[in-house]
Amino acid sequence: MNDIQEATSPAASMGGPVTCVSKVELRVSCKALLDRDTLNKSDPCVIIMVQAQGQWTELDRTEVIKSNLHPVFAKVFMVDYYFEEVQKLRFEVYDIHGTHSIGTRDDDFLGGVECTLGQVSCYVINHMLLVTMWRNWMEFNFIVHAEEISGNNGYLELSFCAKKLDDKDLFSKSDPFLEIYRMNDDGTEQLVHRTEVIKNNLNPVWEPFKVSLISLCSCDEDRKLKARLVGALFFFLLSMSILKVSWDCVNPKYKQKKRNYKNSGVVILSDLKLHRVYSFLDYIMGGCQIHFTVAIDFTASNGDPRNSCSLHYINPYQPNEYLKALIAVGEICQDYDSDKRFSALGFGARIPPNYEVSHDFAINFNPEDDECEGVVEAYQNCLPKIQLYGPTNVSPIISRIAKLAAGEGTIKDASRYHILLILTDGVVTDMADTREAIVRASYQPLSIIIVGVGNADFTDMQILDGDDGVLRSPKGEPVLRDIVQFVPFRDFKTASPAALAKCVLAEVPKQVVEYYSHRAISPMSPGRGPSPPALSPLTSIPTE
Repeated sequence: MNDIQEATSPAASMGGPVTCVSKVELRVSCKALLDRDTLNKSDPCVIIMVQAQGQWTELDRTEVIKSNLHPVFAKVFMVDYYFEEVQKLRFEVYDIHGTHSIGTRDDDFLGGVECTLGQVSCYVINHMLLVTMWRNWMEFNFIVHAEEISGNNGYLELSFCAKKLDDKDLFSKSDPFLEIYRMNDDGTEQLVHRTEVIKNNLNPVWEPFKVSLISLCSCDEDRKLKARLVGALFFFLLSMSILKVSWDCVNPKYKQKKRNYKNSGVVILSDLKLHRVYSFLDYIMGGCQIHFTVAIDFTASNGDPRNSCSLHYINPYQPNEYLKALIAVGEICQDYDSDKRFSALGFGARIPPNYEVSHDFAINFNPEDDECEGVVEAYQNCLPKIQLYGPTNVSPIISRIAKLAAGEGTIKDASRYHILLILTDGVVTDMADTREAIVRASYQPLSIIIVGVGNADFTDMQILDGDDGVLRSPKGEPVLRDIVQFVPFRDFKTASPAALAKCVLAEVPKQVVEYYSHRAISPMSPGRGPSPPALSPLTSIPTE
């Protein structure tokens, strides 16, 4: 038998999509807490709170650990993870003095921190986020351990054969088939797989078959499995299959009646391959960074930015549609990029110093470094310096980011993935070139989001979104994978910015997994990720 082999495989191998919504376990501990008690050490407890619709509510709390300044709490917090949402968390540490509810005036607030679940997931080093806090000039550490628990863990490819089976037929040899059952916790059995029937054969070799770890053993390799064959059965564990590759197939009736009965044949596991199907969080927790680029339409159809009717008009009281879309998507992506510097590009404008039309320029006018620490400020500073012109060509920017991603892709590890957000007020005029550029980009670690700003007719833009059919190049070549999501901003005018972000980013985790699976690239090891961000600790109990 071959040893267990691990390989990354696309979700399509199992005939279904990758599930990207995950559950994450959070465990907390502290080091060097401030001692607020006179006669003994503090009795710490941690509350976890979540923010929904601007309001903080308690999700759960740990146990109280008596007289301990370095508590490791046993309580496990379970949180649903959604990449496309900003999931704000708050951890508050208290020294408990009474039996009343935690957080009352009788208890001492020792410190706390606010962060997002994205930050906890992205900046874990060996599944741990460490935050240094200061409270009354005393330093202590608050530690969050994060681990995904709902990944599907992949599937197995199994091959069985048998030898010297009992002959059950009078005039011919048996027609054997094999059935494998999962033994459930309540003692019941669940049929997992039935092989094909091999006619007239006492030494059958069945076709290899695939079965997910969830279906086979609920991802528990020590769960007992039962197999039936020509009236006989045997039990086995996946965890032992590396050491033991054959089993006696025993008929209980024969065993009782025949004193010298040994078996009704032997079943052999001739091959076992483990195919890991990694989740989005496997890649993120392994240190994969998501680099965010925004490309802004500066064509003349937007209107003069000095005019209040212009889509680029800077209203001092509320952001325009370009900024609303940029902020909504950027607020999510910033948690997955350690340096918090986004690439910001423009197209369709005449730019200084020669005022030639450009469809691919840095809005900070630095051709050597298009990344900005403040994209909103760079956008506002750019407007007075350019002349809005045209046409609406987006293929140059798509090709530019695809080329950048391709260069990084030669590293052949899951260290960086790109998201390109294109904001435009009209249908692109270089549609053929754009389709060609998207087909080429589908082979790179890149997802493209296009948001249509304004009231133009964007019907023709739907062709770029693969939801209604496979996008093809002008020569008929299909995209390798669907990487484009298009939405008109007007569909979200009355909704919150979070609704727009949720819509356009929901497919990104699946696209990330599809890319790395196709390239057979496994996640990097936890611990190779970036250093944690500088989170602002809470030094007093926040008021709502």
